[in-house]
Amino acid sequence: MLLKLILTPALIATATLVGRRWGDVLSGWLVGLPLTSGPVVFFLALDQSRPFAADASLGVILGVASQAVFALAYVRIPGSIGWPARMLAGTAAFTAATIAFRLIRMPAVLEPIVVIAFLLAAIFLMPRLEGVAHAVAPPAGDLPVRIVVATALVVALTTVAPYLGAYLSGLVSPFPLYAAMLAVFAHRLAGPAAAAAVWRGLLYGLFSFLAFFTVLAADLVPAGIAFGFLLAIAMAVTVQGATLVILRVRPAN
Repeated sequence: MLLKLILTPALIATATLVGRRWGDVLSGWLVGLPLTSGPVVFFLALDQSRPFAADASLGVILGVASQAVFALAYVRIPGSIGWPARMLAGTAAFTAATIAFRLIRMPAVLEPIVVIAFLLAAIFLMPRLEGVAHAVAPPAGDLPVRIVVATALVVALTTVAPYLGAYLSGLVSPFPLYAAMLAVFAHRLAGPAAAAAVWRGLLYGLFSFLAFFTVLAADLVPAGIAFGFLLAIAMAVTVQGATLVILRVRPAN
């Protein structure tokens, strides 16, 4: 518990402070890293077992596709509908995708391929953005709220995981909490285009998220917790760097 209360706030605080130096797109890209699901699976490996955590990783992989569905539902509502309705639409879409993936379990080798297809389709369907390259000033108390919410989520998920089962825990844990927080703040301060920029950045960042859990699902049991997570982190950082190059060459906004 002490490790959960130290590691999670440190990760979120670092990501938030770094993200504030960039625009909306790169803020969304940054939170594509597995800042919540990574610690959740790490603690599941410690608390439950490596096979339990590896099975949860398979669920997390498909949860990436659910995040893409959330992003599309948020930005594709027509008209001037506000962020509360968009959040409800995104949450409903994420829930529907989670239920579908729970009922239709596919071979593990197909999961990353399916998720890549979802991410590419979502990027293609994102609206084009013009004139959105600024960083949104965070509201007062933003960082403490993120830390409290993130830590509570990690503690809650690792507590209920034995009752949900490994796979369902993995499907639920990628709920795009941080991206949603960024999008809502951006939407309130700069309009829906700024929120869409956050979601577009997230979609690019999720490729590293996918790489992280694909490695974990394959290597956590045979390689062990320490080496499995080090290898997953190395792969995620490599992919994250590649997507940053793509964003700089072809700006998402």
